[in-house]
Amino acid sequence: MPRLIPQDPQLTTTSERKVWERLRDSLRPQDTIIASLRLTDQAKDHELDLVVVMPDVGIVVVEVKGSGLAVHDGAWTMRQGNRVRPTDPVRQARESRYALRSYVEADPRWRDSSRRRVRFAHAVVTPFTVLGPDFALPDCPRWLVHDRDDQADLAQRLADIPLRQETAQLVPDLDDCELIVDILTGRGTHVGAALVADADEREARADRLTQEQSQILGVTRLLRRIEVRGGAGSGKTVLALTQAQQLSAGRDGRRPERVALLCYSIGLATYFSRVVATWPHRQRPAFVGTFEDLANQWGVPSGSRDDPDYWEEVMPRLMAERAAELPPGERFDSFVVDEAQDFAESWWHPLVGALTDEVEGGLFIYSDENQRIFHRFGRPPVPLVPLVLDHNLRNTKQIAEVFRPLAPLRMRLEGGDGPEVAFVAATPGDALETADDQIDLLLDEGWSPGHVALLTTGKRHPVQVERQEELGQSGYWRTFWEDDDVFYGHVLGAKGMERRVVVLSINEDGTRERFRERLYVGLSRATDRLVVVGDPQALARAGVRVPQG
Repeated sequence: MPRLIPQDPQLTTTSERKVWERLRDSLRPQDTIIASLRLTDQAKDHELDLVVVMPDVGIVVVEVKGSGLAVHDGAWTMRQGNRVRPTDPVRQARESRYALRSYVEADPRWRDSSRRRVRFAHAVVTPFTVLGPDFALPDCPRWLVHDRDDQADLAQRLADIPLRQETAQLVPDLDDCELIVDILTGRGTHVGAALVADADEREARADRLTQEQSQILGVTRLLRRIEVRGGAGSGKTVLALTQAQQLSAGRDGRRPERVALLCYSIGLATYFSRVVATWPHRQRPAFVGTFEDLANQWGVPSGSRDDPDYWEEVMPRLMAERAAELPPGERFDSFVVDEAQDFAESWWHPLVGALTDEVEGGLFIYSDENQRIFHRFGRPPVPLVPLVLDHNLRNTKQIAEVFRPLAPLRMRLEGGDGPEVAFVAATPGDALETADDQIDLLLDEGWSPGHVALLTTGKRHPVQVERQEELGQSGYWRTFWEDDDVFYGHVLGAKGMERRVVVLSINEDGTRERFRERLYVGLSRATDRLVVVGDPQALARAGVRVPQG
């Protein structure tokens, strides 16, 4: 096969994937396909569907169009649903070609090597549209466009374009093409480029797999009471967000619903709010936040963190009383609850009582029993249809293998390959200092501070304490998404959150209750690179296999 960048791209249309797969299966091993390349110049942003780099041939920018493409009186149009709009794929491809060439030739690595201009070309591919053998436009001869009947020999047709044009531009050799690929993919620009590029590719693949998994919501759209169970990295949080969005928008012929999207932790609620703020207003849930936030909205005050009776008895009772008094316009058609294992049994009664229809109202909960790290236990007082997610999509296989013995079920590992998990031996008293040293090594390795988090299982890191006191909870959690510093946190607040790189400090001896659950959460927060600092014997007692030596 040719070189594929990325290896498994997240393509937006069926037509793009069909063309990509055709070229993947027919180009030469020395060729390269770059998919979904974005390029910005002074004029505009360019989105290049495919760039095919062929040594001894040329570089071809490919614009792919789907089944709605048509030509009438020399003008291109694209049909999307019931709408027909003008388009110009030839101009798009041509402008992208020149932008790409200018970008390459402006790079110091190309310019300083005294290389002459090589052959760049453009093409339009319509894998589902037939244009006919006699098709031609002034700016688009027949050999420049490749319709449904041309797909069998598409690779050869693309190679013919730069070779058939009479030009003084050189045919690129293998060294030219290698340099062009390096320039377009950012390789060699800094010491950590390869690490980040690999992480980008794994993230794109995980996003695509999670989107495919969301089809489960369409299959279950007639069910109103569901519990989705899955281990860490199975995409539960993404599904919960998608569910809340679809219910609020009223998709698939359903009426829009008044939805509440709930969780327990402040960090996860902050993440929900950030994501929901990017949606169109008509798709946003009526309420997004923690169970505590909902109580406050209903006029029920928060209690002391040291008073569990208030949180598990008094507050839920006051909320249930308030829910019974809610007018129709303030009730909810559905609740979507993520990390539902954190909810006490008494918390579910005010939620059911706040439904517009307590019998048929929607209750969609997402849970992982092995992440139950608090002493609360409870389930909704209504029957739920269980659904199981048994794929890990977000963590590398190396990371998932480490925490798989702690997971609630045997999971298929789909997260791709990454670096091996590093174990650094340290006593509970030395674990924080040793973890700080590991942070410095990771930054030297090339990771951005915004990619890295240090999490503890015992006492909070002094930096976390300082930031929470200085910024408050909301300000502290905003720093999670800032790219200028390492995030310091505790596993208790990290559920539903993830970073590419995590240093997990086991600053306890492993004898406290629910150590396995805290360990499971901490080990599963890294998507790409994990460093575990702690006592190997404590890890082994919990079921984690630590390599000898």
